[in-house]
Amino acid sequence: MSYINKIPVIKYEGRNSKNPLAFHHYNPDEKLMGKTMKEHLKFAMSYWHTINASGTDMFGGNTMDKTFNSSGFEMYKAKADFAFELMHKLGIEYYCFHDIDVAPEGNTLAESEKYLKQMTDYLLNLQKKYKIKLLWGTANMFSHKIFMTGAATGCCADVYAIAAGKVKAALDATIKLGGKGYVFWGGREGYDTLLNTDMGLELKHLGKFLQMARDYGRKHGFKGDFYIEPKPKEPTKHQYDFDVATCANFLREYDLIKDFKINVEANHATLAGHTFQHELRTASVNGIFGSIDANQGDMLLGWDTDQFPTNVYDTTLCMYEVLKAGGFSNGGLNFDAKARRASNTVEDIIYSYIAGMDAFALGLRKAAAIIQDGRIDKFIKEKYKSYKITSIGKKIESNKTSLLDLYNYSKNIPIDTINIPSGRQEYLEEILNDILFKQ
Repeated sequence: MSYINKIPVIKYEGRNSKNPLAFHHYNPDEKLMGKTMKEHLKFAMSYWHTINASGTDMFGGNTMDKTFNSSGFEMYKAKADFAFELMHKLGIEYYCFHDIDVAPEGNTLAESEKYLKQMTDYLLNLQKKYKIKLLWGTANMFSHKIFMTGAATGCCADVYAIAAGKVKAALDATIKLGGKGYVFWGGREGYDTLLNTDMGLELKHLGKFLQMARDYGRKHGFKGDFYIEPKPKEPTKHQYDFDVATCANFLREYDLIKDFKINVEANHATLAGHTFQHELRTASVNGIFGSIDANQGDMLLGWDTDQFPTNVYDTTLCMYEVLKAGGFSNGGLNFDAKARRASNTVEDIIYSYIAGMDAFALGLRKAAAIIQDGRIDKFIKEKYKSYKITSIGKKIESNKTSLLDLYNYSKNIPIDTINIPSGRQEYLEEILNDILFKQ
C-alpha cells in the first residue's frame, strides 16, 4: 500500500488527455449553474469498500491484501492513514463509515465503544490535517451472527438493546467528527417467511427504535439529517425498507418524516425494479431527498454488485434530479462502490474513483445542459397545459371541485372528441442523445 505515496495529486487535464492518472471531465473549480463542480457533487469515499473490502464474494476469498502490513489496533490507524492520503490525492473532501469499519469490534459493547472513541480521536486529527469532513456515520448491525434475525426487528430483546447501544455510540462518534448525516441501512430488517414472523411487532419495534435514536441525537447536539437507505433484497426476501415509497410511508406512520430523509442507492433502486431516476424523483416529490450512494449494478445479476458508476445516461439523469431538487444540503455523493474482484491493485482503486468521479462530472455537465436547453421542461409544461388554460383545469388545480362537480361537467362530453396529447417519448430520448453527444 506504500504505492499511494508515489501517486501524484490527481488533476483535471481535459477530455483530450490520455493520462490515466488525471480527470478528463471533473474540473472541481469549474462553475455550472452558480456553483462549482466540487460544490454540486460533494464526493465522499466509502470506508467499508475502499479501505476494508478485499475482493471476497460468496464464492471465493480475498484477492487483495488490506492489512497494510500491520495487525491489531495499529492496522486501523494504518487504514486511516491510507484513507486520508487517498482522499487527498483524489481531491475528495468527505467520507462515510460504519462503526466497525474504523475500529476493532470488542467482546462487549463497552469494549467496542472504547475502541471507537480511540479511533475517532485519531480520525479527528486526520480530518484537521487534511481538511476532510465526515459526510455521515452509521453502525453495522448486520454482519455479526447475533443480527441473524434482525437488529431493531430481531426476535431477541438483548439484541435489540445491543443494537440501540451501537447506534448511541455511532451517533456520538458522528457528532464528535462533525458529521451532517446519520444513516440507517436495515441490512437484516426484514424476513424470509411469515411462518416464523410477527410483522406487526417487528414494525412497531423498528419505529420506536428510530424514534429513540432521533430523540437521543437531537438531545445531544446532532443537527443534521437522519437517513433511511432503502434496499429491496439481500439478505432477506422481504425488506421493510424496500424502496423510497415504502420508506416514506413508514416515516409518516411513525412521525419521523420531519427528521428523516432518504439516502438513495442506485444499485438498490434497480434491485427494487425501479430506475435510479425514479427513486430520486420519488424522494424529491415527498420532500425527503437527502443523499446518494453512487454505484451501479449489473442488470444480468440479481444481487448488489456495487460497481463504480460509469454509465453516463444514469449519472446524467441522476444529476438532473439533484439539480431539480435544489442540490444537496447535508448530503452528497458517496461512492458505495468497490473495484471488481480481479481489479486487485492500489492503482485499480485510483482508476475506479477517477472513472466514477468523471462519470458524475460529465453527468452534471449534461444535466445542466438539459435544463438550460429547456426543450424537455417546455414539453412537460405543454403536456399538462389543460390544467392551466381551461376553466375546469384551473378549478381542479385550485382544489375547487367536488366529485359531483366533475360528474356534472363531464357527463355530456362526447368521449371520442377528447384529444390526448402525444407523449413523444422517442422525440424526447432523441433530445437527450442530442445533448449528451453534442460536441
